[in-house]
Amino acid sequence: MSFQIVAFSGNANLPLAQEICNHLGIPLGRAHVKQFSDGEISIKLDENVRGRDVFVIQPISAPANDHLMEVLLMTDALRRASADRITLVIPYYGYGRQDRKVEPRVPISARAVADLLECMLPTRLLTMDLHADQIQGFFRLPVDHLYAAPVFVEYLRNKNLDQPVVVSPDSGGVERARFLARQINAGLAIIDKRRPRANVAEIMNVIGDVSGKVCILYDDMIDTAGTITKAAVALKEHGAKSVLCCATHGVLSGPAIERLRDSILDEVIISNSIRLDPSKKIDKITVLSVARLVGEAIRRIHNEESVSSLFL
Repeated sequence: MSFQIVAFSGNANLPLAQEICNHLGIPLGRAHVKQFSDGEISIKLDENVRGRDVFVIQPISAPANDHLMEVLLMTDALRRASADRITLVIPYYGYGRQDRKVEPRVPISARAVADLLECMLPTRLLTMDLHADQIQGFFRLPVDHLYAAPVFVEYLRNKNLDQPVVVSPDSGGVERARFLARQINAGLAIIDKRRPRANVAEIMNVIGDVSGKVCILYDDMIDTAGTITKAAVALKEHGAKSVLCCATHGVLSGPAIERLRDSILDEVIISNSIRLDPSKKIDKITVLSVARLVGEAIRRIHNEESVSSLFL
């Protein structure tokens, strides 16, 4: 393109934004993003963006409401400053788990957030590993949906695992697990969670051969780590030699760190789509960077090239 690329970030994940800019060979745009004493968000851009191709890099991670508001206000500031194109780069789409009504009188929060973002009139959305693919359809603007799988594939191939099996922790993640298994030449298994009747403990059945195998639990996120640690126990009970876990988004809320630390998991592999707080760093957790993947997608969007080849 003939116009210059500029990238800005809120406070959600500045290290990732800086790493992406390093890959692109550009400086991170200067902006003051802070809170007033009453908690309201203040945005001030210190760069000329008139006629520029601007990318706002910001996961909607905890505190999600603050980080969402930073995206909204920064987008508004950019539009009023005459940016030519505004692409929202949201590696982690907060509120994405509330993508449908599961009971009466509840919101579809993922759609509400999409509407809020669209109200600011961005040009495009670039996101990664949405909890549900159909969230793309909540937007009327173009959406480029990346997957962190290539980053995990490279890491797992280099580990030269003996007889690996990729395990989906629930039936909804089978396609995701099948894709990873195909890329690393591994077997496939599924955890089938069932509650026989009310007030009876949930039973985890393992579908597939995991005996004597290195099992890789693969999910889009780890939140409180309850499901993933229970799944690891079930795999061990079915004879797994060792159990690893891969997840794109390390939400790690509530008792997650304590559960992971005390679990039988040998390694927990996450991406840096969400900034890992120093207080949550433990020896079991390995953080892989998605900066090169996201940076390459940004470069291709800027040059109006195809992004689909980044999906392996």
